[in-house]
Amino acid sequence: MTYHLPAGKTASGSYAVDVTPETAGWGHSSLRVLHLPPGGGHTFDSGDSEWIILPLSGGCTVVTADDFGQDAFELTGRDSVFSGVSDFAYVPRDSRTTVTSHGGGRFALTGARCTRRLPSRYGPASSVPVELRGTGNCSRQVNNFGAAAPAGGGGEQGFECDKLIAVEVITPGGNWSSFPPHKHDEHRPGKESVLEEIYYFEFAGHESVPGLGYQRVSPSGQGRGTDVLAEVRDGDVVLIPDGWHGPSMAVPGHHMYYLNVMAGPGTERAWLICDHPDHAWVRDTWPDRPVDPRLPLYTAPERSA
Repeated sequence: MTYHLPAGKTASGSYAVDVTPETAGWGHSSLRVLHLPPGGGHTFDSGDSEWIILPLSGGCTVVTADDFGQDAFELTGRDSVFSGVSDFAYVPRDSRTTVTSHGGGRFALTGARCTRRLPSRYGPASSVPVELRGTGNCSRQVNNFGAAAPAGGGGEQGFECDKLIAVEVITPGGNWSSFPPHKHDEHRPGKESVLEEIYYFEFAGHESVPGLGYQRVSPSGQGRGTDVLAEVRDGDVVLIPDGWHGPSMAVPGHHMYYLNVMAGPGTERAWLICDHPDHAWVRDTWPDRPVDPRLPLYTAPERSA
């Protein structure tokens, strides 16, 4: 099994990226990246999966219909993943959805096989929690648009899905993220959940020079023994069925973006992780160091009154 999928490797029809449970060799997580020209449109059936449609660049109209009726959502979108938080749309399983774009653009479809059918919904950009995680050269920004509510509460709310968890991470050039390395490949109630994960990468260029980064996944003793050390570029995907994942390294001068899509077999939708015992101490050093002053790269827009 190949876990690093360079740009174009999974392209299919209108999709620049098309990762399904069947092609990934697992049970739940999916990712499609849809490219639409100006005035273009695309229709898909959600089947047995729930989906969040997230603009990467450009805006779109999302119309979803099923036996219960039809809903339409206008997504303002954004210029790029480095320019701002985006609004998004959730569409349920067993529905048919059409995405159209007047100006064209690129749109991520993050999916997960599920059992419950939840209502279609619009997610405003102003509702997306923007988190700064880590400090020093481990600083990164996390846009928690499709995150589950944190374990233990704490007043934060996630976006309701049945199985799907999806977030965006921006790592400033020269920084390390997904560090300490961590895993979620064992069911340990209250401590660790089993989640298949997809990383999709984009990079900020500099004077027409494209960016790049590096992704490490090392065996944890569980599952397939996944082992990856990959140079990643725009449009690349890394599949993580198991293993310690991290660091994700952004080369100096080029900000790194990755979209994480996760889902698993557990009855509880929860992101519970275990840090690598050799590197967990790094987390204890964060309170003594400032957050990278380049962050946040941007914040969510203010909620309208």
